[in-house]
Amino acid sequence: MKTYLISLFSPDGPPPEDLDLSRVMADLEVVNDDIRAAGSWVFAGGLGDQASATTIRKPDPVADAVLTDGPFAEAKEHLGGFTIVRSDDYDAVLGWAERIAGATGLPVEVRPFVDQADPGQKPTDR
Repeated sequence: MKTYLISLFSPDGPPPEDLDLSRVMADLEVVNDDIRAAGSWVFAGGLGDQASATTIRKPDPVADAVLTDGPFAEAKEHLGGFTIVRSDDYDAVLGWAERIAGATGLPVEVRPFVDQADPGQKPTDR
């Protein structure tokens, strides 16, 4: 079975005031239950605000690491959460990702883990 990362990208700043977070979480749990029922569930989680990040740079193996408060890059969107699934059915993975995007209203990206495919090869090319 191949392993995939489904990434959710969140805009910077607080959630919109009109966002019904309890509905979003309930809708996500329905998708997660379906992934579990298919035997493809590995793990999922939301991430803390990007201001809570610490970036570590160590370009030289013998030099001291440099730790910086905050994210690696400043951007208008950041990784806000993820789901990891295992499946030999790429279309099923894309379907779950589409449902996650629909439940959250956020952009979603699907990528195979490196040990699962050649880095430049799309799953549909196999």
